[in-house]
Order: sequence, then C-alpha cells, then structure tokens
Amino acid sequence: MRISAKFLLMCLCVFLFSCDDRPAHPDSLGKGEIDISVDETFRPVMEEQSKVFDSSFPDARVHIHYKSEAACFKDYFDKKARLILVTRDLSKEEKEACKQRQIYPTALALARDAVAVILNNAATGDTLMDMAVLKGILTGQYSKKYTVVFDNSASSTVRFITDSVLRGEKLGSNVFAAKGNSEVVEYVKNNPDAIGFVGLGYVADTADPNNTGSFIKSVKVVAIKNEQTGEFLQPYQAYIALKTYPLTRHIYYINSESYPGLGTGFANFLSYQRGQLIFFHADMFPVRSEMVIRDAQINSK
Repeated sequence: MRISAKFLLMCLCVFLFSCDDRPAHPDSLGKGEIDISVDETFRPVMEEQSKVFDSSFPDARVHIHYKSEAACFKDYFDKKARLILVTRDLSKEEKEACKQRQIYPTALALARDAVAVILNNAATGDTLMDMAVLKGILTGQYSKKYTVVFDNSASSTVRFITDSVLRGEKLGSNVFAAKGNSEVVEYVKNNPDAIGFVGLGYVADTADPNNTGSFIKSVKVVAIKNEQTGEFLQPYQAYIALKTYPLTRHIYYINSESYPGLGTGFANFLSYQRGQLIFFHADMFPVRSEMVIRDAQINSK
C-alpha cells in the first residue's frame, strides 16, 4: 500500500508537536510569576488583596511595585508591567499610543475610592470646607497660611486635585511633596499649620472592631461641602458609594495581556467576590458586585 508524501508530512508535524511539552506562555491565570505596578495610594488595600490571592493560588507570585501614578503608566507603555492599578482609564491619546506600540489594553473600574483632606488635631477651624476654601488654600490665597502636603509631585492625588479643584489654576508656593501617603499623615500629625491630601486607605480605621467606618485618631478628617446638596460630608463609604462626597474617584486595572496569563488572573480576582469584599472592608465601594444602600431610621425610644 502506497502512503502519500502529504500524509507522512502530517504525521511528522503531529509527532514534533507532541514532543514539545513546553507551555505556550510562562504563566497562566493561577500559576507563574509577574511584576505589576500599583499606585502607592492603594498600598493598604492591595497588601490585603495580595495576601488573600497568594493563599488562594500558592503557585502564583504577583510582585507588586508601589509607585506614583505617572511611573505606573510609564511602566505600562515601556512594557515593563502588563498590569497596572491606577485612578483613571487611558486617555484617547494614550489609547492611540497603545496601538502604535502594539499594546492591546483592557481596562475596568474596580471600586470607588476617595481623597481625604486632613488637619492637625490642634486645628480649631476649617474642619468644614467648600471648594472655594480648598482652592484658596491650594493656591496660597486663603487668609490662613497652610503648609499643603501631598504624597508625590507625580501622584494621582496631585493630578486629581489639580483637575477637580484647581481647574486650570496653579498650585501655590506653599505646596510640598512628601515621600508617600504615610509621610503626609505623619507630617500633618506633627505640624499644626499643615493640611494634607491622602488616599482614603491611609485614614480609614480598618482595625475598628465595630466596623463602623471610623477614621484614625492621629489627625482630623475634613468634611467637604457638596455644592448641590449643601451638605458637609466626610469620606464615609456610603457617601463614596453615592458619589456625594466631592472628592470621590475610582481604582482601575489596565491590562495588556493577549492571553489568559497571571495578570488577567489577578485582575479577575480583584473583580470577583473575594476581591470585591476586600475593597468593601477597606471602606471603599466595590463596583463589580451588587450592593444595596438603604436609608436607616434610628428609633430613639
């Protein structure tokens, strides 16, 4: 019986592929090793996320590098990080840049966060502020001279405050950068004339046994006026959920993986039930799971 050359070639191909046991990619959804870049603002909650993920997927190693938001985006475009966690989605121009670099991003909002404004405990006034007061403080034009402290000159908090409060005006000469959110809290704690801007995770008292959404006691958290309702609100979870607290923002993941790799696996974990619950317990508001907010009535009898 004659065997065609075409049939022999097909058999050879099948044999060669069956002999190659190497995986197509070095990692999968729950296995392997990856470096990701995360906005330093989210360090407290992401450290908790990492602990639970590591215990759930013992064959996976997600190495988190905490950086300024600008540095996270640089890592992404330089292809040093397939996954980043930041406070905004890609802009139209950045999406075009992705095409040019043959990067194919997926982005998704995971939870709502907030920027907290903090004062020294000795401060007697300005615990209630509207946007005009905030703007005056940030530009150095307010009647009381504050030392304004941010975490980093290239941070998401600086960008957010510049966009949402200053709206084109420049920061004053009274504005300084520390070396992170923890350092901002420490500086404000020790300086009566300081005012700081930090991520919610650095002032939320997650160790509160009653889980009442309280704040740390080492500084005062300012209540910001909602210009539509006239209410002065602190960054409590309910106000973040309803977006009535004026300095509410989001945490996004931006992923460039074109296959089901570990970056996608970690992003999925953050999007699903366990990851969303961790955001919830960190006083953020998870947006990938169904949450019901009800008005509570207190019976004084």
